[in-house]
Amino acid sequence: MSLKEFRIDVDADGVALVTWDQPGAPMNVITLAMMQELSAVIDRIASDDAIKGAVITSGKDNFSAGADLNMLQGARVEFEQRAAKGDPEEAMRVFFGETRRLSQLYRRLETCGKPVAAAIRGLALGGGFELVLACHYRVMADDGATKVGLPEVQVGLFPGGGGTQRIARLMATPDALQFLFKGQQIKPSMAKTMGLVHETAAPGEVIAKARAWILGGGKGVAPWDVKGFKNPSGKVFSPVGMQVFPAANAIYRKETYDNYPAAKAILASVYEGLQLPMDLALQVESRYFAHILRTPEAAAMIRSLFISMGELNKGARRPKGVEKSKLRKLGVVGAGFMGAGIAYVSAQAGMEVVLVDRDQAAADRGKAHAEAQIDAQIRKGRATAETKAALLDRITATPDYAALAGCDLVIEAVFEDPKVKAEVIARVESVIGDDVIFASNTSTLPISGLAKASSRPANFIGIHFFSPVEKMLLVELIIGRQTGDRALATAMDYVRAIRKTPIVVNDARGFFANRCVGAYVQEGHRMLLEGVPPAMIENVGRMAGMPVGPLALNDEVALDLGLRIARATKAEAGDDAVDPDQLALLETMVEGEGRLGRKNGKGFYDYPEKGQKQLWPGLAKLQKTRLDPDTLDVTELKQRLLVVQALEAARSFGEGIVTDPREADVGSIIGFGFAPFTGGVLSYIDGMGAPAFVALCDRLAATYGERFTPNAQLRQMAKDGGSYYPKLQAAAA
Repeated sequence: MSLKEFRIDVDADGVALVTWDQPGAPMNVITLAMMQELSAVIDRIASDDAIKGAVITSGKDNFSAGADLNMLQGARVEFEQRAAKGDPEEAMRVFFGETRRLSQLYRRLETCGKPVAAAIRGLALGGGFELVLACHYRVMADDGATKVGLPEVQVGLFPGGGGTQRIARLMATPDALQFLFKGQQIKPSMAKTMGLVHETAAPGEVIAKARAWILGGGKGVAPWDVKGFKNPSGKVFSPVGMQVFPAANAIYRKETYDNYPAAKAILASVYEGLQLPMDLALQVESRYFAHILRTPEAAAMIRSLFISMGELNKGARRPKGVEKSKLRKLGVVGAGFMGAGIAYVSAQAGMEVVLVDRDQAAADRGKAHAEAQIDAQIRKGRATAETKAALLDRITATPDYAALAGCDLVIEAVFEDPKVKAEVIARVESVIGDDVIFASNTSTLPISGLAKASSRPANFIGIHFFSPVEKMLLVELIIGRQTGDRALATAMDYVRAIRKTPIVVNDARGFFANRCVGAYVQEGHRMLLEGVPPAMIENVGRMAGMPVGPLALNDEVALDLGLRIARATKAEAGDDAVDPDQLALLETMVEGEGRLGRKNGKGFYDYPEKGQKQLWPGLAKLQKTRLDPDTLDVTELKQRLLVVQALEAARSFGEGIVTDPREADVGSIIGFGFAPFTGGVLSYIDGMGAPAFVALCDRLAATYGERFTPNAQLRQMAKDGGSYYPKLQAAAA
């Protein structure tokens, strides 16, 4: 067949250089067409007597990002359609055959009888790395851009191209399981130490090194196909094996609370596969892969964390017809924790940054934060002294507002006080050009209200970062009543330049993410006041899929901030807008006990200088009633913590604050850690089905109060059998 994705060049010594270079794509991705061509390539290597061995490499900067997850989603949908037509057994037979094609191809390559080496430059992830693992020798470029890994578990899948079986035969079982569970990307030196690759070399030498191995007598046989091969950790049913797998099972349950079927399948696949010869082991892996691909968790996570996030990152919500911004110089007013973080990530993206504060000392402290961040990167081997010098040179710390002249975008990150922000807006607008976009990094104050202080409200927008700026991937872009398309487009271009994911939110107090987060934290408060043991509240939060319990989260964002927000909400929206018992709880903690959260080392938890945080024993005296944990329904407690967030998201959607389900779901996962296995706040509702979700809400409302009462849109969806995502599909049609 005529090849489009691969080139084969056979040199005078009989070594075939197989170059994977998918046409018209920035990165090689595994597709049906790729698999068809790879089959032909393997046939050529095996049957052509002129070929003594082959080196597989990439014609792009990266080796491969892995499989096209849209293809995998399509296979699942096709199975469901076939099964619905009345022959589920035939549907499963076809589905299983399709989903194991890649694994069988890689096995054919591995057993083709000729030595095959991989020359790896750039990223080799997922199915791309599994191709590398099926080669008999692996040479990896020793540079900062080259990494290998199997990140499938992060989107609800697990390696289905032989990864679980080859990794488990290359490494000691505990190390293999940890590698597979975490889905990390590994650098060259570590990959060699772990036995994942045989050799590292300069980027320009990887092909030559791989070729030299073949000409030096490299054998076309994998270690596990050699008679007498023994697993690195010995037999599963042995004293060593019995120490490994019970502990691994306990760790799996501790880390996942059994919420992630893919992680459980990894454990089972390795456990069963290591008891079998490779061909049968690969069949076991394929059966688990076919099962996981059909789980609702995989479908939800692929949709939100791959497809939807990819669409948002490519500008799905960017206004059409607005020319792309060329952001070279950024102004940041306010060099506190948030402003300093914004300055750092912007300078890291190559922008010149003017960091302004009330005096030189305050501005210098903000720049020092950037220096501390880059120093941490140097210690981890992710940056160099030269990188640090260049980054710091791009940040100008000053108290002089005139230095903002020439900026393409200005972001204020000053104290959350409308009067303070109004003063800053006036001072900034007096020195910047009329067409410059001005953004406020506010977490609670409505943008339309702040824009009243601006003489150019069409150029005024909210850019809400999450703390810490350096780590959090989400940024909310808040549109005020008069915000124009160019302001939104510029803000979106900026967020993408600093490699974060934007979601577009219409103006309202708390916007989207903080409304949902607030509901989670407040439900934790209510449980505490009801008499639920504090440790149980926190454990149930994690069991439900949240990264931390509601009390720990409150400590992270600061209790005094929560108190200020509660009082401001009460002043603006009236007494009924705030639960008086919760207000009293925060007042007692902050003003009565001086407990502000992690920032002063004491909140709902105590934070000793040495050792782990611990729940404050004094919480017991704040509980008028103490409930017996054995009498409490853990499932209901978990539902309360998730439902209250999903309901707040549904209200936000119904009120038009967030208008795209993709943004609600992606934002909820990467913004505040809403149980990723659900696919996000609205996918959680869709996954349960609107009728069942509304019925659950009504049961909770009858017991715990009207905060669980579904909004009108949800009730209508339940009545009509509707869901959130068909609305998106209809809008796109």
